[in-house]
Amino acid sequence: MTDQAADQTPNSVPDTGRRADKPLPGGRSLTYRHPPLVRVSHWLNVIAVVILIMSGLNILLAHPHLYWGIRSTFADPWVSIPTIPNWLLIPQGRNLAEARHWHFFFAWLFVLNGLAYLIYGFVTGRFGRRLWPTLSDLKGFWPSVVEHARFDFPKDDHARTYNVIQKLTYVTMILVILPMMLITGLSMSPGFNAIGGVLLDLMGGRQSARTLHFISAALIVGFIVIHVGLVIWTGLFNNMRAMITGWFVIEPNRPHDGGQS
Repeated sequence: MTDQAADQTPNSVPDTGRRADKPLPGGRSLTYRHPPLVRVSHWLNVIAVVILIMSGLNILLAHPHLYWGIRSTFADPWVSIPTIPNWLLIPQGRNLAEARHWHFFFAWLFVLNGLAYLIYGFVTGRFGRRLWPTLSDLKGFWPSVVEHARFDFPKDDHARTYNVIQKLTYVTMILVILPMMLITGLSMSPGFNAIGGVLLDLMGGRQSARTLHFISAALIVGFIVIHVGLVIWTGLFNNMRAMITGWFVIEPNRPHDGGQS
């Protein structure tokens, strides 16, 4: 689930319009991993998601309890949220109205940025080439699980492509979790309910939509924690350089024990 992927396959010429590898001493090479739009959209997402989480926590604390169904059963919440320190909130301190302004603005920034990334990915074929798991990828699922369990991640030519766990994780986030976040958020909007209230019925009521929205956010936070942890583990400087400049260092090939990379 780290950015252990490039825009080319091992030992291949980069896709049309992309740059060729640059040789480095010691058998290493620089490979061009992320084109400009991918890098820009990534950092816009970082800003938007952080502010969405912090403002969303402020909104949640206006009533820190979650329920299922149409009504709030105050005596029997599904889950209650503990106290959250002010430094994790935008704005600082309890301020529901201002938190909503922050949340709605950056929600639309996140949506528009995501649409630009998706359109680019589908138009250029990047989504299908780099993210959609093939049958061969799926056959290597368990070896990839073992690789992750050992925290043994490739830095040679095998690091040029996403492994099957990365692909499944990214596809699930893009096609399931993020759309659920958007749909549940829209279903709670009074303005949207006025023109498309059917969403609220599909969610099972406002309280169910609110709970599903929180679950989506929790899954995104979990993804971020694991993602950042693996970025650090697999080489913070190299991964950050790739996401800032586009260039990633590939180490010389090493023997593999048959694990899927």
